[in-house]
Amino acid sequence: MEQQPERREGRSFPERKGQKRKLEEGVAVASSEDREISTDGGDAILNEIATQVSVLNSAFSWQESDRAAAKRATQVLAELAKNEDLVNVIVDGGAVPALMTHLQAPPSPHSDGDMAQKPFEHEVEKGSAFALGLLAIKPEYQKLIVDKGALPHLVNLLKRNKDGPTSRAVNSVIRRAADAITNLAHENSSIKTRVRLEGGIPPLVDLLEFSDSKVQRAAAGALRTLAFKNDDNKNQIVECNALPTLILMLGSEDAAIHYEAVGVIGNLVHSSPNIKKEVLSAGALQPVIGLLSSCCPESQREAALLLGQFASTDSDCKVHIVQRGAVRPLIEMLQSPDVQLKEMSAFALGRLAQDSHNQAGIAHSGGLGPLLKLLDSRNGSLQHNAAFALYGLADNEDNVSDFIRVGGIQKLQDGEFIVQATKDCVSKTVKRLEEKIHGRVLRHLLYLMRISEKSIQRRVALALAHLCSPEDQRTIFIDENGLELLLGLLGSTNTKQQLDGAAALYKLANKSMALSPVDAAPPSPTQRVYLGEQYVNSATLSDVTFLVEGRRFYAHRICLLASSDAFRAMFDGGYREKDARDIEIPNIKWEVFELMMRFIYTGSVDITIEISQDLLRAADQYLLEGLKRLCEYTIAQDITLENIGGMYDLSEAFHAMSLRQACILFILEHFDKLSSMHGQNQLVQRTIPEIREYFCRALTKSTTNLQGLRL
Repeated sequence: MEQQPERREGRSFPERKGQKRKLEEGVAVASSEDREISTDGGDAILNEIATQVSVLNSAFSWQESDRAAAKRATQVLAELAKNEDLVNVIVDGGAVPALMTHLQAPPSPHSDGDMAQKPFEHEVEKGSAFALGLLAIKPEYQKLIVDKGALPHLVNLLKRNKDGPTSRAVNSVIRRAADAITNLAHENSSIKTRVRLEGGIPPLVDLLEFSDSKVQRAAAGALRTLAFKNDDNKNQIVECNALPTLILMLGSEDAAIHYEAVGVIGNLVHSSPNIKKEVLSAGALQPVIGLLSSCCPESQREAALLLGQFASTDSDCKVHIVQRGAVRPLIEMLQSPDVQLKEMSAFALGRLAQDSHNQAGIAHSGGLGPLLKLLDSRNGSLQHNAAFALYGLADNEDNVSDFIRVGGIQKLQDGEFIVQATKDCVSKTVKRLEEKIHGRVLRHLLYLMRISEKSIQRRVALALAHLCSPEDQRTIFIDENGLELLLGLLGSTNTKQQLDGAAALYKLANKSMALSPVDAAPPSPTQRVYLGEQYVNSATLSDVTFLVEGRRFYAHRICLLASSDAFRAMFDGGYREKDARDIEIPNIKWEVFELMMRFIYTGSVDITIEISQDLLRAADQYLLEGLKRLCEYTIAQDITLENIGGMYDLSEAFHAMSLRQACILFILEHFDKLSSMHGQNQLVQRTIPEIREYFCRALTKSTTNLQGLRL
């Protein structure tokens, strides 16, 4: 049910789109006397590339003119490579091997002469590393550059600071080498491994303590990439004792540094429980929590994701994260305009909320409202992480009243959930809440329903209609006036409130019907005697004849006397039919009368929709309650949005209680469609008294039935 956000490998700060910006920082722009590079015209570009490649191939020496030309050539190629559309052309033009040559210093001349001051020392190597890093942005050229032998040279450049005093030029070449390694290894597992085999990890770890912050950042960025989904690299980074420095970097005031540091730690921890323990033991927890309040959204995002990963280790860690102050900043992040920031904080809170000690604290700190609001998101991952966090919070009965008070049940019911996993999670959350509606939770909700403002009273009544157990229905909705709150919603001028009230009443009706079939036919006041099918309209032993539409129908007084009070009065009372041999029956069709008599003789009859209403009139006239209910049942199957008004009128005209109840349930079930139809709202308002009476009767009977079952 849980859905973990995908951890990103990360190439640069703050985003991959900033990769070129990162590589371009600090690059010397061609001097003013140099002509501008034009990217207009294919031939001119091809010529430019060919010229610079030729210069690089012929200028590998310490001669000042060669060094100046080589420096200029690397800058031109780098400038062109900033346009990704030109990268293919540059590579096809032979730039890779030419640049590769200049990743190392030229061989020293036989005579030192005046070489104490080497021209453009480190700068040509820096330019070559920079240009190759830009070409490596295209994945298809990563292997090509590595296969040409770039990695050993780049690793050597990482160690340039060990060859002599540091300078701005030394810092720059180291940084460009680290950036190039980052790009070459990005999403390329085999190259990540080759970097380790070439010995690239130890110098990168050493550079985390370098005095230049840009070098620190570049080294951390490379380690972040190398650690992503590569267990051997992760282990070597930890073995090189990178953790203490990385944790110190988390507290840097430089956002770029703590962003890269938290990214490295996140990738080290990802799917590596043992490293996770080492990171926690090394003291990372509090600095990571501190980053939740960073001014850098990227660092906040990474910190929240990392805390979520920490929280999966064990319950103690979950509790420690909360104790150290993570909850409030995470809740604040839920309200950020940054979608990814909201997703990561919801993920972290979801993990934390799986511990019972944390659940009430998160809700008490104001987490419920923002998490419920995120259910409206159209981002499936964000929506799911919020739903999972709410599932955790619903496990604590201390949260149930707050969940309902802020409208959580309606949010869960009304939400449009994008993926099935979220729908399943929400369904389980509702089930969790339902299981807790008893004892002190129910008492608290009833208290809120008595003393709170009207809107909260209604929310409680709505929620309880869906969640309460049948044995509590009478207490909630009759004794505590919950029914009137729901009926008040039904009579509201607000369509949404009407819809909510109707849905709640329909749910309540279904629950009560399962225990109290209020529409069952009442027992006959007289004992039934069924003569059987063979005596229907049979002259055998017949002692009375009915004239219907001019046709004779043979009947038997004993059967009729036992069937209803109407026939008993006809034959036992002072009516003229008492002693009559032939009795005329006006205003009833033959087929209707025949069906009515068949029911009297057999106790059952097949009723079609076409004849059901006429048969209902006859059954009502002759007080045949059993037949009347059968007719009502048949008629109820034909209720539609278009005829519901007429059906309700019919139920009133013949006091057809079962049909009337069917109309009420239909109105409640299809209220959303009825509310949009002209004139139907008047029908709804007209039925409210009957709805009240129906529920008073149904809820009272359901409680009586339950008590009887217990006895």
